[in-house]
Amino acid sequence: MTETAPSSEYKRKFLVVIDDTEECDRALTFAAYRVRRTGGTVVLLSVIDPPGFHGLGVEDVLRAEALEEAEAILDKRIARLKKIGNIRTETVIREGRGIAAIEQLIEKDRDIAILVLAASASGDGPGPLVTAFATRSGGTALRIPITIVPGTMTDEEIIAVC
Repeated sequence: MTETAPSSEYKRKFLVVIDDTEECDRALTFAAYRVRRTGGTVVLLSVIDPPGFHGLGVEDVLRAEALEEAEAILDKRIARLKKIGNIRTETVIREGRGIAAIEQLIEKDRDIAILVLAASASGDGPGPLVTAFATRSGGTALRIPITIVPGTMTDEEIIAVC
């Protein structure tokens, strides 16, 4: 079987929600190897909680600190992607509440085709994002599929299925 190289104009995007967990690394690794093989872009989304009302400029300081932390984590994840290869990436930082911010980005960017999440490796349940999307009620379904990567997968296992 001959594999055709993807067009450089291929627009499919894999969305990965970025944080500082091992599960995030597994989801990001999966998305990177899929993009490396099939083309497209990995979108790294960091969602920061809006600061509560504190007054006297404290809110601005809290927002700036959260933004700085998000940028540091994104830099760390981009460095990981560079070790995998030449992966096209986009980074997005949104202020908001978890799932709502994710859904808003998916609706805004119509090229996002797959949301990649990873299940927790700890055995304490699947993890907050996987649980939140699996138990959603009262809302509309996402317009894209969700890929859930086991948090215990090694790089070699991920490469084998990508």
